[in-house]
Amino acid sequence: MLPVTADDHLPGPVAVLANPTAGRGRHRALLPQLLERLAAGGRPVRLLPVSSPAEAEAVCRAAVADGAGALVAVGGDGTVHRALQAVAGTDVPFGPIPAGTGNDFALDVGFPADPLAAAAVIAEAVRDGRSRPVDLARMVGVDGAERWYGAVLAAGFDAIVNERANRMRWPRGPSRYELAILVELARMRPRRYTLRLDGVPQDMDAVLVAVGNCPTYGGGMRICPDADPTDGLLDVVVAGPVDRRTLVRVKPRIYEGTHVRHPMVYSFRARTVELAAEGITSYADGERSLELPVTISAVPGALRLLR
Repeated sequence: MLPVTADDHLPGPVAVLANPTAGRGRHRALLPQLLERLAAGGRPVRLLPVSSPAEAEAVCRAAVADGAGALVAVGGDGTVHRALQAVAGTDVPFGPIPAGTGNDFALDVGFPADPLAAAAVIAEAVRDGRSRPVDLARMVGVDGAERWYGAVLAAGFDAIVNERANRMRWPRGPSRYELAILVELARMRPRRYTLRLDGVPQDMDAVLVAVGNCPTYGGGMRICPDADPTDGLLDVVVAGPVDRRTLVRVKPRIYEGTHVRHPMVYSFRARTVELAAEGITSYADGERSLELPVTISAVPGALRLLR
């Protein structure tokens, strides 16, 4: 899509949400340089005061309500996910600066992997009053709760592993996730999923289900390799009732996106996906989200990117 330009797109300051613990803090010292780089866009830059991840979303919403001309998120996919809740469906443009462990959304929509380079791209767009529309996915639960996401919704084995890891208090760090994988592999069983793709039922037994607006999740795994955040569609990838050995053998192929060639992996594309299964809490952009059942819709141009 062509960029949109207008003199009044950035009437207020550039609000910045920064997660100092993203990427285990390896980019924390860069924050002053990032703010300086953003200020080169010619707009006032305001660092949002945030003391906890739970507070980040509310602070972003308040900044948008108070007239922020743009919102920038410095961190990984979790930080981006919280910021998206404030700008989705609005005319406030957004810029992600990849500084986390997983930066899937920022990289999938074309921002440089280097944080300073991404800040320079955003500053140039601010200076020129330029933004580009991209799609987001909107999910709604049975109780009417609504969440937006930019990359991928996990609603199968990966979501179950995340749920297990989040309940564990030991060990700390990446080994906790690795242990959760081992525990859930031992317990793994196919579950019955009820899908409706643009109203057409596709019921099946599966161990992995992903609904992508973008191709990647988990720090570069191309789970939905053909997903395009500008086509107005969602890509759905389902791994059928495979056993543990097959899943372990196929999973590394996700990094290249070649897992979709396996005869037990199915791919679909739809504007609206209704997804139901017993006992599954979904994870969107790597963040704990809504319990199934949910309805997910592609919303064309729901986000304006500072690119």
